[in-house]
Amino acid sequence: MSINHIQNWAQSKDGQDIELYTSAHFLTSETQNKILFIGGMHGDEPAGVELAKNLLKWLQITVEKKEHLKFTIEWALIPCINPDGYLKNQRTNANGVDLNRNFPSLSWTPQEEKNRYYPGSSAASEAETQALVELIQNVNLKTIIHFHSWKPCIVKTGEDPLEISLLLHAASGYNIVETIGYDTPGSLSQYAGIDRQITVICTEENDDEPIQSTWDRWGPGLQKIFYV
Repeated sequence: MSINHIQNWAQSKDGQDIELYTSAHFLTSETQNKILFIGGMHGDEPAGVELAKNLLKWLQITVEKKEHLKFTIEWALIPCINPDGYLKNQRTNANGVDLNRNFPSLSWTPQEEKNRYYPGSSAASEAETQALVELIQNVNLKTIIHFHSWKPCIVKTGEDPLEISLLLHAASGYNIVETIGYDTPGSLSQYAGIDRQITVICTEENDDEPIQSTWDRWGPGLQKIFYV
């Protein structure tokens, strides 16, 4: 089997398993070309989880056909990093914390603009965030791609030497931007993209689009990433 599946890689606040899937040598190889995919950062954005699950299905089929032998990257995939929020259809985790404001970036602040952006009692206070931070610190990542939905765009932080953002733009037709339009202190982009110099790409699906169309729009671009 060429896909490693860690069922209980981490646990949410309410004790749900957070699953991690990786290529065979993601955690052990010295290659510089490693990419992490993340779905479900915000529990009320089901399109992100749908996209991650469909990507996993494609990977499983590709491995079964042994076509993965042509891959040029090592990869890891977290289908849903916030299972408690996803189950409750709420943005935050079970502690009411916006995980994408809870990362220990230099920009983290205890101030919150709205309740839905509550950054937690301290940076990396949440189990879900801690698990991601540990993975980022222990693996030499080239790129992180996390799947969201709000308004259609592709938010890129840092350089993109593999030009992944262009592949996603060509597939989706959505514009590449450098900011979502407002400050995001304590976000994954701030922590990994700015502080740690890892390319971070956030795909934003259109909330008005049917969730079933998500893979049709993004899938062709995501598949090409594995051969760059």
